[in-house]
Amino acid sequence: MKLSILDLVYISEGQTIKDAFDNTVKVAQKAEALHYNRIWVAEHHNMSSIASAATSLCISYIANATKRIRVGAGGIMLPNHSPLVIAEQFGTLATLYPGRIDLGLGRAPGTDQQTARALRTDMTTANRFPDDVLELQGYLAEGSENAPIKATPGSGLEVPLWILGSSTFGAHLAALYGLPYAFASHFAPDSLFDAIKIYRQKFTPSKQLQAPHVMVGVNVILADTEEEAQFLSTSQKQSFAHLRRGVNNQHLPKPIDNINGYWSPDEQAMAQHMLKYSFIGTPKSIKKQLEEFIEQTQPDELMVVTTLHDVDKRVRSFELLADMFGKV
Repeated sequence: MKLSILDLVYISEGQTIKDAFDNTVKVAQKAEALHYNRIWVAEHHNMSSIASAATSLCISYIANATKRIRVGAGGIMLPNHSPLVIAEQFGTLATLYPGRIDLGLGRAPGTDQQTARALRTDMTTANRFPDDVLELQGYLAEGSENAPIKATPGSGLEVPLWILGSSTFGAHLAALYGLPYAFASHFAPDSLFDAIKIYRQKFTPSKQLQAPHVMVGVNVILADTEEEAQFLSTSQKQSFAHLRRGVNNQHLPKPIDNINGYWSPDEQAMAQHMLKYSFIGTPKSIKKQLEEFIEQTQPDELMVVTTLHDVDKRVRSFELLADMFGKV
């Protein structure tokens, strides 16, 4: 089974935006050395802790600093964009870094309603998502060079498309279009098993993909001791408390000794629900839990999210995970 990484380009407390970009490059370079399959970044807007709003530019920065690992979007929120513009952007990336670029597509705005309006979109644009996916695919298709509207670069490059989802809607669409499917179980666990079942049962082979391919997101925080892993995980837990409080103007906080003294019972319950598929500890302590999750879901690929304040601790977590899977 393949291992991949979703990196949200977090801006950690006490660091700059440039530090966040360079930290993600450091993670990507180490992931490449550890034989991870791909690293993705995701489109978010109006979030002070996440620097990947200009997603295609982030991808280019990472791809330019690496040699083999696949780099992509997990994802581009297509309702925010013209499909032609995305075809041109990712056609450019695929031209500069051939055979290494992925294009994951989501139908959420990746932000709040006020920011969505600032992006010149509205909630109804998500209704066009299935048609927009086909339009984008058409711009990238072989033979599109003679179409009335041509993506330059982009035409004929057939950049691999993925459908992202946190509900069963994406599962139905990915199956209908014969595209690989990535489920965001790292923050939206409720529909995981239903979505995987629907996707596999209804999958229709396509030119891009002959058999279903499922990638599932999980939170993994590994350290050399149980105590250190639990301590480091408090950065992510604080950020979920901030989400509950409607606070989006803070950087990823430093870990703290007593998370129970920081959040309320409601904040804790919300975080524990959203972070249901989290594996925090040492390789020895989480190995059985992770193996059970893999046995239950049978993914073709795991996409790992490791939300840590310190980039060196992030890298160490990926080292320990790779060692668990025999990739070192």
